[in-house]
Amino acid sequence: MPEDVSGIHHVTAIASDPARNLASYTETLGLRPVKRSVNQDDVSVYHLFYGDRVGSPGTSMTFFPYEGAGQGRVGTGQASTTAFLVPGGSVDYWVGRLDGAGVDADDPRERFGDTVDEDVEELGERLVLPG
Repeated sequence: MPEDVSGIHHVTAIASDPARNLASYTETLGLRPVKRSVNQDDVSVYHLFYGDRVGSPGTSMTFFPYEGAGQGRVGTGQASTTAFLVPGGSVDYWVGRLDGAGVDADDPRERFGDTVDEDVEELGERLVLPG
């Protein structure tokens, strides 16, 4: 196994409302649907992939749509937040874009030396946008 890891390939989450999920990640965040497959553990459930226009590694966010699934609870060892890196200096643009889409995001603040828009939870997941 290589010692240098340049990043993760993708993050997978559960979507309780597939139509809202599609709108949130394509219209609001500007990702593109790059693939639709099935959950290998339950072939009756789709596996939806979003990413940049060419599906570059590290840009992929995937979902298993389970209609009506309840809100998840953060527990030990579970990732609680997904960060989408945005270009430096563009956080204000993203705050405006989210506001324009009716998404209530927290005001940007400093985190680890970067300006970050945190707690974008109205998209169905807890996201941060560092830039």
